[in-house]
Amino acid sequence: MLSGCGVYNFTGTGKIDAKTFQVNFFQNNADLIEPGIDRTFTLALQDLIQNQTNLNLVSESGDLVYEGEITDYRTTPMTATAVTTGSEAGAAQNRLTIRVQVRFTNKKKETDDFEKSFEFYYDFPGTGLPTGAILNTALQTIFERITQDIFNDSLAKW
Repeated sequence: MLSGCGVYNFTGTGKIDAKTFQVNFFQNNADLIEPGIDRTFTLALQDLIQNQTNLNLVSESGDLVYEGEITDYRTTPMTATAVTTGSEAGAAQNRLTIRVQVRFTNKKKETDDFEKSFEFYYDFPGTGLPTGAILNTALQTIFERITQDIFNDSLAKW
């Protein structure tokens, strides 16, 4: 027989006294600006929490508040190749890295509050910046990992 108060679910979050959450817009404050990733990240975090909890999304006065900013967006060459294409050697693989600074507030349990950075990367072939399908795959991969890490640190109390 199940009894008690709070929200239970099957994703490992256990008991949560909160009933609502809000995800404030994550501004892109990185030196290199990729248009639209701030909105994409904000929506990805909202969707993950909605899909893995019974919490209701609200635009203000949430029991749980997620806020912060994208602080780094960079592409770096990972490996150089000795094989020349044309007259010069190039990077065989590049890495897109994104870092997000997060402030989490739990109005029901202040000891759960934190502020920390979350970072992940995506490696892709080529010599240029990620665009088109490569960029979309990179953002999906990176944001899936970062949002899951944020979820785990804020709600998954194993």
